[in-house]
Amino acid sequence: MARICLINAHPDPAPERFCHALANAYQAGAAAAGHEVSRFDAGALDYGFLTTAQAFTEAPAAPVRAVQDALAAAGHLVMIYPLWLGTLPARSKALLEQLGRANFFLDTGSDSSRWPARKMSGKSARLIVTMGMPATIYRLVFRAHSLKALETGVLGLAGFKPVRSTVFGMVEASAARRAAMLETAGKLGALAR
Repeated sequence: MARICLINAHPDPAPERFCHALANAYQAGAAAAGHEVSRFDAGALDYGFLTTAQAFTEAPAAPVRAVQDALAAAGHLVMIYPLWLGTLPARSKALLEQLGRANFFLDTGSDSSRWPARKMSGKSARLIVTMGMPATIYRLVFRAHSLKALETGVLGLAGFKPVRSTVFGMVEASAARRAAMLETAGKLGALAR
């Protein structure tokens, strides 16, 4: 049995968003396989944007602390989000910044000459990204730049390893295509990957 922290990072809380359906499918697959899932929907959480460096050093508000606690207890993180303007939606990125507060991802300590301690070591991660363009175009033409930045510059730096990704392109193409994507998400949940 795995402990999974599942974050539906779509900023819109409306249940008809496809990211919501993907999170449901992943969660159902994981639960059916006996895994423990702590789920959070970013659109339903109360948090704001950080505006100062000082705020980043302070503990976040209770809704974000609940996500931190679940992530600390989990061995695997799953984050599902739509690609907007080539990257994460601003509110999704704001959630990551909130989660990183108070040395949660990295312990910079008092010695600025040493490399920060990676506090998420021993945990794995999966990023599931939805988009209107074909996934192949995103990976080959645009080189999946924002996904790579998140994989390496945030999650990898924090110690998550491995960090895997699933890119679902052309999500509005057809109901059959979306059904296949939901099936894939369910299988990933069952495997806790």
